[in-house]
Amino acid sequence: MLPDYGQGGIYGLARSLRAWLHDLQAGCEVAEVAAGEPARVVLLVIDGLGANFLQSIGADSALHTHCRRTLTSVFPSTTASAITTLMTGASPAEHGLNGWFIHDQRFGGVIAPLPLELRGNGPLEASRLTQRLFPQPSMFHRAVRPVVMVSPQEIAFSPYSRHHARGARVHPYGGREELEDGIVDAVMGLGAEGGFVHAYYPRFDAVSHAYGCRSAHAQTCFARIDAMFARLCERLAGSGVRILVTADHGFIDSSPERSLQLAPESAVSAMLAAPLWGERRLAFCAVREGARDEFEHWAAEALEGRAVLMSGADCIGSGLFGPGQPNTRLAERAGTHVLLMEPGWTIADTVEGETPFDLIGVHGGMSADEMRVPLVLARLQQR
Repeated sequence: MLPDYGQGGIYGLARSLRAWLHDLQAGCEVAEVAAGEPARVVLLVIDGLGANFLQSIGADSALHTHCRRTLTSVFPSTTASAITTLMTGASPAEHGLNGWFIHDQRFGGVIAPLPLELRGNGPLEASRLTQRLFPQPSMFHRAVRPVVMVSPQEIAFSPYSRHHARGARVHPYGGREELEDGIVDAVMGLGAEGGFVHAYYPRFDAVSHAYGCRSAHAQTCFARIDAMFARLCERLAGSGVRILVTADHGFIDSSPERSLQLAPESAVSAMLAAPLWGERRLAFCAVREGARDEFEHWAAEALEGRAVLMSGADCIGSGLFGPGQPNTRLAERAGTHVLLMEPGWTIADTVEGETPFDLIGVHGGMSADEMRVPLVLARLQQR
């Protein structure tokens, strides 16, 4: 499933919200806000909640009752790419964060931009690090409507969060009950001119990674999220608030039998100038000069039925990363080659200083389970 960078994707949702935040005379069609209306809008982002999960396992839920349609994630379908789009209104081509790991030679090679760590080698330290790594401003910066960011306390004031929440008042929370109260307090704290509340909940993603995206643990977590959403609708009834709910990506499960591991001493690793980056479901590669033919021959034979190989240049040229002025590092971030893993398949390697770990639930690929996310809208009537 290809990403939709129009009104059928989270990129279009983010662009619509950004335009509304920066123009007091604008409306917001996606939230059913009329032009010039002093509305209060909540966007609750449930990390990892795919539309296919909601339509099947969550078919009897309050969230499903209020689901208006589905959207696509961005490319890749992963948190670093999609959450950054939802906080900037910029496409992955523009913001350049194309996975949990990205490649940036300025900072030592393969890095994790959200925790700001060099892969296998601890925290990053560099002058003007966040300004150089995150060139796109927050959509809240210089907004003409007030904005509150309700964020998990463990990440609320990280360098990544501080940059992407600029212009918003940050409200950290410690658990699901505090998230619910934080959203209600933020809404009630907005004045007659209205405003925007952006809330983020990561627990469903963590549970799906650890136990599987349709596991009993994931279903229990979802039931608690759904109950919170229903309570929010009750507590804010009569307020005229619009509550939007979406996600950054969905999930697919993998198994050890479909998990490919590149050993550090293998012939394939010797063809690479850097460790893999991106995601297990979509890996970017830097093939050494002179090893291109050998690498492509290996991929054609060893990965048949497991992955599709394309060049980094073709990946950019295809428009998969989205519209806009390309990030100056995009060619480096796309690498020489890209491995698009077939459904259920993953690929990973390890570097010195890194402890290998297994994931059951995975994302980042282009299957419908990973790409489709819900768009929920509860329009609470004004008394």
